[in-house]
Amino acid sequence: MATSWSFSKLGDFQKCRKYFWLKHEQKIPEPERPLKPGQLEHANDRGSRIHDSCELYVRGDSDDLAPEAEKHFGTQIDLLRHLHTLGQVELEGNWGMDREWEIAEWDKAWLRLKLDVLVRLDHDEAIVIDYKTGRQDTNIVKHDQQLALYAYVTFMRHPELEKIQAELWYLDKNIVTSKTYTRKQALLNKRTYDKQGADITGCISWPANPNKYSCQWCLYGPEHSGHCSVGVRKA
Repeated sequence: MATSWSFSKLGDFQKCRKYFWLKHEQKIPEPERPLKPGQLEHANDRGSRIHDSCELYVRGDSDDLAPEAEKHFGTQIDLLRHLHTLGQVELEGNWGMDREWEIAEWDKAWLRLKLDVLVRLDHDEAIVIDYKTGRQDTNIVKHDQQLALYAYVTFMRHPELEKIQAELWYLDKNIVTSKTYTRKQALLNKRTYDKQGADITGCISWPANPNKYSCQWCLYGPEHSGHCSVGVRKA
């Protein structure tokens, strides 16, 4: 039985419980995807490299910003670096929350959330920012849900805040999506998050959900590692 959840785990759980079980409960490493022709690094490795570069640059620990981030967002990231020197920016927060939505240690947390940037604008107002690499168009609904969760948890951790502007910075596409939440609006989602977390951490059955959309990306299926024998094969 899972003891914690996160937004990425929620996506895996909703996609296929068996996939979730193999990846997060059995901790079976996914076989490495082959590089596509002309591809120099995997998407996840590329995303981690760019995220790490942004954190080190804003923190002032490095003067080298990944060119993918500098191309469209160099000015904005320079501003974050300046605000960090003024004490207005928190970076790479590993936030843990317990079932009562109180702050918890990461290794004991019920919900775990990693936030790229928190900017304090005033005593009762802040901006939360998450860097994205890759596509936006196929992930709009998922990313909107992620923004809402970030806003909710930020309000829970900072009771003085009354307004949060949640932003996604699509570094490759020069796109920023933004949504503003009041505390009252964000708290309306509490019941949803309670249920999602309880569904994951209370689950004791891990049936597969074979379908052509999920199975085409699953590396545990019959055409890959074989840990799942009921995955839909390619036509």
